[in-house]
Amino acid sequence: MTTVSGASSVLEQYQIKQDTTQSKDLGKDEFLNLLVAQLNNQNPLEPQGNGEFIAQLAQFSSLEGIQQLNDSATSMMSSFQSSQALQASSLVGRKVIVPSDKAVVDTSESFKASVVLPVSSSNVYVNVYDNAGALVNRVNLGEQAAGNVSFIWDGKNSSGAVMPPGTYKFEAQATYGSETKGLYSMLPANVDSVTLGGSELMLNLAGLGSVPLSQVQVIGQ
Repeated sequence: MTTVSGASSVLEQYQIKQDTTQSKDLGKDEFLNLLVAQLNNQNPLEPQGNGEFIAQLAQFSSLEGIQQLNDSATSMMSSFQSSQALQASSLVGRKVIVPSDKAVVDTSESFKASVVLPVSSSNVYVNVYDNAGALVNRVNLGEQAAGNVSFIWDGKNSSGAVMPPGTYKFEAQATYGSETKGLYSMLPANVDSVTLGGSELMLNLAGLGSVPLSQVQVIGQ
């Protein structure tokens, strides 16, 4: 039989019982049993007032609310991780468009990408460099209006010879009067694998390394 002295509160007994039992199902029933036990064992000459019992009820309600909040947070985290895993499995093997100046290029087919032009320019071009840093070719785009400007590299050098497949660097430039400024390029990359965990899904891209999902502009086939 559980004996509860009048000197200790129902909440204290409830917490003690939670710490000493292996069960995780202590709830309202346990609290009510402890409350009845306290009423039966209190000093009749010094009974607790209604205010004290109301305070204990409020404390218990607050404690139970915190426990339910923790359970809900755990459940939400589990759902979020499951959603991440599902999203990750659907991205592996697909092609994405990310802001980058490097890309793995299969030179047996045309390489399609784009540059971001903040304002109109009289001359836009893209220099293509091989993995050793040597200039391979230049894609001239001429005069262009502001916005995303698409370009295509045929995989050949300036002499018309097909370059070997590999990683290439694309340096986009725009002319504004007498000035030439660099541009952001948006290049395609294949998703080799995905890293779960942390605050954001990380995509491991061929030739680029890890890139957060938030940087992806387009997800292709």
